[in-house]
Amino acid sequence: MRAGFPDFRLGNVLATSFTGTMSERHGNAVERIPTPQRLVDWLAVNGLAVDSCTTDQLELARELRESIHAAATAAAIQDALPASAIQIINDCSIQGRAAAVLTPEGNRRWRLGSASRVEDALSVIAADAISIIAGERDGKLALCASPTCRAAFFDTSQSRTRKWCDMNTCGNRQKKARFNANHRKNGTTARTGVV
Repeated sequence: MRAGFPDFRLGNVLATSFTGTMSERHGNAVERIPTPQRLVDWLAVNGLAVDSCTTDQLELARELRESIHAAATAAAIQDALPASAIQIINDCSIQGRAAAVLTPEGNRRWRLGSASRVEDALSVIAADAISIIAGERDGKLALCASPTCRAAFFDTSQSRTRKWCDMNTCGNRQKKARFNANHRKNGTTARTGVV
């Protein structure tokens, strides 16, 4: 990762990992792709390497990210999908040139067009979002239980009861806060009992 920028929060689902490039949406928001080069870095880490990125392409990527987040949030709470978000996701999905290819290990990877444009990578992300929002994959959309995060994530746990977008960040933060609150409560109770 490049020095001076927050680390990427990577997951197993491309579309929701992409929405995670903006975290703590209801607290002190953290933009993880603040520059065109940072978007190029994120795409490369996720197997969608592109040659370059312009400021306009970065804005398009952020617009797609927010549209996926809005649609995934609506789906998670079983609300109507926002028409504007659907339009942006669909537009990005059809604008790119990418193909699924099979690796020798039997895995699916994406091969972008020969020019490796940002739009090609965004079309893959949009297609991934469509498949999870439409319910085509085994799992369910959920929202992080952290009141400052509320990130949409794709829960593939066996019970489908996962609470946190990422246990290492939001989950640990919430467990630590609960522990500290209980510790303060017990410490206060012990002191008042001694008096």
